Amino acid sequence: MTENDLLYTLALHHAPKIGDITAKKLISHCGSAEAIFKEKRQNLLKIDGIGTFLLNGLNQKNFLNEAENEIDFIKKNHLKVSYFKDENYPERLKHCIDGPILLFQSGTINLENKPIISIVGARKITSNGIAFCESLVETLSAYNPIIVSGFAYGTDITAHKAAIKNNLQTIGCLAHGLNTIYPKVHKRYMADVEKNGGFLTDFWSTDKIDRKNFLKRNRVIAGISEATIVIESAKKGGSLVTADIANSYDREVFALPGRINDIQSVGCNNLIKHQRAHMLTSPMDVPYILNWELEKSEKPVVQKQLFVELDPIEKLIYNYLKENEKQQLDVLAINCNLPIFKVASILLTMELKGVVRPLPGKLFEIV
Repeated sequence: MTENDLLYTLALHHAPKIGDITAKKLISHCGSAEAIFKEKRQNLLKIDGIGTFLLNGLNQKNFLNEAENEIDFIKKNHLKVSYFKDENYPERLKHCIDGPILLFQSGTINLENKPIISIVGARKITSNGIAFCESLVETLSAYNPIIVSGFAYGTDITAHKAAIKNNLQTIGCLAHGLNTIYPKVHKRYMADVEKNGGFLTDFWSTDKIDRKNFLKRNRVIAGISEATIVIESAKKGGSLVTADIANSYDREVFALPGRINDIQSVGCNNLIKHQRAHMLTSPMDVPYILNWELEKSEKPVVQKQLFVELDPIEKLIYNYLKENEKQQLDVLAINCNLPIFKVASILLTMELKGVVRPLPGKLFEIV
């Protein structure tokens, strides 16, 4: 879009009382943001759902001045701007009725031809939650997904760090402008995130950090991805809001179950109980449900290789399969006395080595 288009779109974007749904309706009727400001008031009032209360927000002349200042900030910091009708706007967000009309981004984000998942959860994540999150990202790295989260404490930063460790793109969706970072302690991770992806927000540099903005931010986390994964959650929390939004967008939701007396598992257990999320017991549940396939160049060679080196745990699993033939993932985990998520990760490694292969029904056998 031209700078003039951006100027008027920014002015509309920041107009009080006019949200993204109303803004899209006005743009659809008038053709552009500039045309909205130049259209006669009586004509705008004829649009279904547009009343005097909403239009009063368009009368402030200082909007264009504020928009000019924001354009200066965008230029100075070399930010990218995505308009909801542009090709560079995230494809899945285009199908969300309340998706932002503008997105600002920093870093090296590339959304082309890559699966995208969002990982959210408790800020006070447990050691078990951290271990599963790290195993999940490591296991899924074979599919080269983009990992999206909110750059907050706990689950969010664990997911971002795991993505960076596994050389995956990661995107932090922020609840404030790109002139600052919250929490401040996470500033040390910014360079790595921007090198391996970047940050997205629909907030201006002049917007204050406010609690309600974090809930608004969650629609971007849910809308940009094909699935949202909730690692841990108490009975209430922002991650449950994100899961609800994802469900409203008809996206897949996964939740990690936990013991019924664990406070940080109540939210996930409720999602599963009310059939609002798939039960996630293994990292491989994600590609199975989403029907992901490895790239041809990355597909395992399904033939037995001579002199393949196996570590002690891989040998344990291999010998069990050799003695008992094809087995299900949970049976393997129980009889080898290992966590299910750990066995799932090891099986994928062994599959890439060409010593085991998956079968329908979550069965595995040696090659």
